[in-house]
Amino acid sequence: MAVIRAGDLKAQSDAIGEDPILGYRALPGVSDEMLDRDGEIRPVWQTMIDALSRLSEAELHERFARADRYLRDAGVFYRAYGPKGSGERSWPISHVPVLIDGKEWEKVSAGLIQRADLLEKIVADIYGDNTLVQEGILPPALVANNPEFLRPLVGVKPANGHYLHFCSFEIGRGPDGNWWVLADRTQAPSGAGFALENRVATTRAFSDIYGETHVHRLASFFGAFRNALQAHKKSPDDRIAVLTPGPANETYFEHAYIARYLGFMLLEGEDLTVVNDKVMVRTVAGLKPVGVLWRRLDAAYADPLELNQSSHIGTPGMVQALRAGSVSIVNALGSGILETRALLAFTPTICHHLLNEELILPSIATWWCGQKAERQHVADNIGRMVIGPAYSRLPFFDDGGQSVLGAPRKNAKQSVEEWLATEGSQLVGQEVVTLSTTPAYVDGKLTPRPMSLRVFAARTENGWQIMPGGFARIGSGADVAAIAMQAGGTAADVWIVSDKPVERQTLLPPEESFSRNMPGSLPSRAADNLFWLGRYIERAEGALRILRAWHMRYAESADPEQPLLADVARYLEGTDMEMVKAVPEPLIRNIDSAIYSASNIRDRFSPDGWLALNDLAKTARRFHEAVQGGDDAAHAMTVLLRKLAGFAGLVHENMYRFTGWRFLSIGRYLERGLHMTRLLGHMSGPDAPDGSLDMLLEIGDSVMTHRRRYNVNTARLTVTDLLALDPLNPRSVLFQLNEIRTEVEQLPHPFGNGQMSALDREAMRLHSGLAVMTPEAMNEDIYKRLEAEMEKLSDLIGQTYFG
Repeated sequence: MAVIRAGDLKAQSDAIGEDPILGYRALPGVSDEMLDRDGEIRPVWQTMIDALSRLSEAELHERFARADRYLRDAGVFYRAYGPKGSGERSWPISHVPVLIDGKEWEKVSAGLIQRADLLEKIVADIYGDNTLVQEGILPPALVANNPEFLRPLVGVKPANGHYLHFCSFEIGRGPDGNWWVLADRTQAPSGAGFALENRVATTRAFSDIYGETHVHRLASFFGAFRNALQAHKKSPDDRIAVLTPGPANETYFEHAYIARYLGFMLLEGEDLTVVNDKVMVRTVAGLKPVGVLWRRLDAAYADPLELNQSSHIGTPGMVQALRAGSVSIVNALGSGILETRALLAFTPTICHHLLNEELILPSIATWWCGQKAERQHVADNIGRMVIGPAYSRLPFFDDGGQSVLGAPRKNAKQSVEEWLATEGSQLVGQEVVTLSTTPAYVDGKLTPRPMSLRVFAARTENGWQIMPGGFARIGSGADVAAIAMQAGGTAADVWIVSDKPVERQTLLPPEESFSRNMPGSLPSRAADNLFWLGRYIERAEGALRILRAWHMRYAESADPEQPLLADVARYLEGTDMEMVKAVPEPLIRNIDSAIYSASNIRDRFSPDGWLALNDLAKTARRFHEAVQGGDDAAHAMTVLLRKLAGFAGLVHENMYRFTGWRFLSIGRYLERGLHMTRLLGHMSGPDAPDGSLDMLLEIGDSVMTHRRRYNVNTARLTVTDLLALDPLNPRSVLFQLNEIRTEVEQLPHPFGNGQMSALDREAMRLHSGLAVMTPEAMNEDIYKRLEAEMEKLSDLIGQTYFG
């Protein structure tokens, strides 16, 4: 890479020009993050710039590729929404971090701590004494007409004594080098988990530079917050959980990541129920109490009984549990009202009234047009105003184009004053501001791009603590509206650099304080998904083995009407596995169903397992489009079987042998048993075409075993004995029933009093009934009855543990 000079950056910046919305002009000597007022590189950037200057373009690309590879391997994604629906997209990292001097950050932190305290007092007043409205400091309309004002929560005091516990702030630097608050995020602040992943990915690219730079670590921030949440539990039996809207949410990856990182449960609204005013989680061991919920869904959807009645992701009775003080919710329901854009217009006055202080970090200048004087000011200065919805919870550059510069001329006959008088109570005007730029690597060079920072605050046992970092949202071009992720913006790590070495902290406890905690109770929904993950994976494997055997024989004869091939094709059609393509669509659907089940338990699923499963799906789709029948198809099935075996090996070798693993295993055993039972019933009868028994052994991966155990050619009785009744053959039906019985005995038993549960009895009866059978007694009717009984066993598992 060529040597980087301040003058080069200034020339690049000057060439960008001015943004019509923000008055953005990237003058590095005035507002660029890298440069000071004299156009010289800030000391905090010097180590990074010196290191970058020594790297060739190829070396830099290799470093960036390492970061991208880490994010890809870790499965980091966000969900993007568009006209054609939503889809998962790779996390859009901007590889060059933003560096901020530690002393400067201390001032920013002080301002944000003051702001967090102020917001706590505001929301406590809104849902408490309401003095701000009574004394005329806050207009009644901004509360009463606000969709985020939840009347059922008025007078409900949080069980832990605080409304706010985790906040984020969108901040930007102005042209004078000072920081401004662009938006407050109190509803369900997102991004902290992505900040962690940004940090890991960026250090993969710049491990040497990171090691030389005294960058503050992030682990202590999360550790302190975890300890604070632990302290909110009223009973040692209480669970702490992250409450997520589910996989369809754009930041679901972060919900799963944070839950896994902190050791909390990840729950959805349907996992919870309220019993006697207490929030309980449905687990396979029965209802268990939940004491703390870190809420990641909007408050109005939390309780369809008292809040948004159309919500399908909430828990009826949640508000009543809050009234009873039995659960702590982070942040409190109703706190989203603090995000209202119009509230920024009153924050300075409220701060002076409640704290008797001036704001350390000012808000972006805002005027609510529901007041005459403010409305006139906006009208007089309309050309320098961004006009947007008053009750929006998003900053103007992040609201999808709802905010515009000046007045939208909907009616040419209507003056600006008339328009504001008519719709003023629904509008705010905000002063056009300039955001500073930060260097982003674009087309082989560092280029100034507009930037805002998302910074996080957590209430700990020692008060508010500001994350020493966060993530910077970087615009994809000079237009600051492109900062939004949905508009192509990227995210950079933020390094807070100290002038002396910093302590390296982790979430691991000191070695001398070792303790072993048993895994928590498994939620019923998670058990359900693990069970069906096992079934779908085994169903796909069974289909692959049949298809491989079919195509191997088709390659030899090229005659699909051959009796054996025609018979097996009819069998596959009976299982919805039509032979339209060499790699049928139903096989793809089985793999997709496995991925869907896994996506619902991302907090319990290893990144390696997730990657292996997605790699299997991509390979299957590629074969579906390209592979022809015969040898190529048989080879494709072998490749897919190897990938499936790799996934199964990861699960078998790496998954902790607790309740979740048992449900996954039971699902696999049950599906394998059903698969072999159906095949034996269809292909081992007296009317089966020639070659059926040999094909059965091949599908059951038992050809070599049969040769060793039986000194005869394949016969119906030997094949039946090996594939149905041999307790040592991992492909036999009896083996599956034995394993199911063993695992069921280890599951939590909802029925007590020393009696076997209905599930225990059925598992034992099924196993015993088959264990006493002889090969001579097995026939098509026996197999059909056995299949029906195994399906009944599956239903019984669901009724016992998933309901």
